[in-house]
Order: sequence, then C-alpha cells, then structure tokens
Amino acid sequence: MRHAWALALGLIVVLALAAACGDDNSTEPAGSSTATADAYAETLHFTRAGHDVTLNVEVADEPEERAQGLMNVQSLPDDAGVLFVWPAETESSFWMRDTVIPLSIAFVTAGGVLIDIQDMEPLSEERVLSPRPYRFAVEVNQGWFADNDVRVDDVLQLPAGVGS
Repeated sequence: MRHAWALALGLIVVLALAAACGDDNSTEPAGSSTATADAYAETLHFTRAGHDVTLNVEVADEPEERAQGLMNVQSLPDDAGVLFVWPAETESSFWMRDTVIPLSIAFVTAGGVLIDIQDMEPLSEERVLSPRPYRFAVEVNQGWFADNDVRVDDVLQLPAGVGS
C-alpha cells in the first residue's frame, strides 16, 4: 500500500512539473508568432541613380520556407520583410491564406530588376501573379515600397551567396 501511495505522489509531481513547464504565459494562438529583428539578418538594397534603400530580410529559399512565408505571423518590423528565392525563374503565385498582416509584394527578375509591385489583403485566397516570370519576390508591410520610393525598374542587390 505504501508503494502505491509513493507511486501516485510521484505521478502527481511529474504531471505538475510538466504543466508548469508547458505554460509559457503566451497570449498568441498556437502556431502563430511575432517576427523578431533577429530573424531578419540579411540586407537587401534597392537602387537606382542616386537612390539606395535597404531592407532587412529573412531568406526563404527552400520549398517549405516559401510555402510558409509570413503565415501565422502577427507582426512584422517596419524595416523587415521576406525574400523568396527560387532556383530558376518561376511563375508561382502568392496568396494570403493564414496571413493577417497587410502586405505588398515585389517581383524581381533573375537579373535583379524589379518588374511589379502589388498590394495583398490579409486572409485573401485570391492568387497574386507577376506579369512575367521572376526569380525573386519580396514581401513587406503594405505601403513600404511607396513609403521608401522603391519603384518598378529599380535594381535589387542581393546579399552575398543568396540566389547563386
């Protein structure tokens, strides 16, 4: 009988510890996250004659990363975004499923020329397409390109080793 009580008490202690360790006091829904500056370690440069604008980005160059994008992210720093990289030119579309942040997207050729900018609405499943094949796409908070005077025909300079 004493053995049964010791076993029961041990089980209660283990369950209590497991519950305490699992409670992170998070107010965010499961599967969501808030983007942090640490995630945006690479820097892009958008340039044209006498104009240079930088943006900190997270690089999404694997199929799983490109598919995930900014889904379930609750906020994005003002000076940050995601650089999507394909191994070759693509005509892939984008959508905003499970994405609550209003975004703008720029499509960029393999040569680094920005060919299109479009705004995307949160949670929309409408497909967003580039007018022609592209190799890179950049997602930022909606309005970032306009606010920073980044335009079609600007040139994107990639971080060393990205897209090579």
